[in-house]
Amino acid sequence: MSTPSPLQKLSHPLFEQYKLDIRLKRDDLINVIISGNKWRKLKYNLAYVKKQGFKGIVSFGGAYSNHIHALSYACYKQAIPSIGIIRGEAEFCHNFTLSQAKQWQMELQFVDRKTYRLRNNKDYLKQLAQQYPDYFIIPEGGSNHLALTGVAEICSELNEQTSYDTLITPVGSAGTLSGLIVGDKGQHSILGIAVLKQEGYLADEVNQLINHPDRSYNNWHILNDYHDGGYAKFSQESLARLKAFSQITKVPFEPIYSGKMILALLDLVEKGYFEPNHRIVLIHTGGLQGLGGLIEQGRINSSEWPLPPELQAR
Repeated sequence: MSTPSPLQKLSHPLFEQYKLDIRLKRDDLINVIISGNKWRKLKYNLAYVKKQGFKGIVSFGGAYSNHIHALSYACYKQAIPSIGIIRGEAEFCHNFTLSQAKQWQMELQFVDRKTYRLRNNKDYLKQLAQQYPDYFIIPEGGSNHLALTGVAEICSELNEQTSYDTLITPVGSAGTLSGLIVGDKGQHSILGIAVLKQEGYLADEVNQLINHPDRSYNNWHILNDYHDGGYAKFSQESLARLKAFSQITKVPFEPIYSGKMILALLDLVEKGYFEPNHRIVLIHTGGLQGLGGLIEQGRINSSEWPLPPELQAR
């Protein structure tokens, strides 16, 4: 593991035109496999599991889940048994993501969509706790109060690395945004880019996660217009623009999470959202293993979106 993660200045004609200072927090470089926000979220969850003497971990995810991928590897490296409750059919067990989770000895349990929707239901979680009494249950995406502590460390690192005005992150399960809000303590403007269609759901999730008598922050906002059709959806136009951005900056992105943040940033810059000389830090939340699944599904071209070298070797 390598922290603090590096901070990289991004050079792009658009940023120069609008006189903006854009830097990228390269959390994708923390670890070859457990990269980005997944490492941050799991850090204190795994420490808690070991300290409290739990036998293993149960968690949830889709067939190409970054969280399931990272959790299975982290548990494997620390000899912690893991169970993944996966939305979808058992045939997915051979795909790019889950074949590796199996390799790292995660037990995969496939459930239908109706059952999967119960993943936050109290009665369902109580039933799981009874079924696995010695296992700690981590929510989908790894987003719980323990995760916030890990993500908040980004802010401590940034305070040592640079001065800035606005912090921007993609938002999926709200854990990363919540951790940044807690860690920032009202010092900067924080902007979340929703990667899925929702009507206030993510804001409610954030408020629930940061709920604490001493935590009343109004320096954050979620933009809901950049999901590109919904979770894991994207257009060919978006792919082309993201690919061009990666070629200019020499930084790899995927189109589900950090990629949508980049496209949102480009649109906001063109609309004059930020004043000249504004200083912005972007959070690269990793998730590059997802490129393997998108190539496997034929949704992106492997010749145009090659896997990072560390993924090619697997």
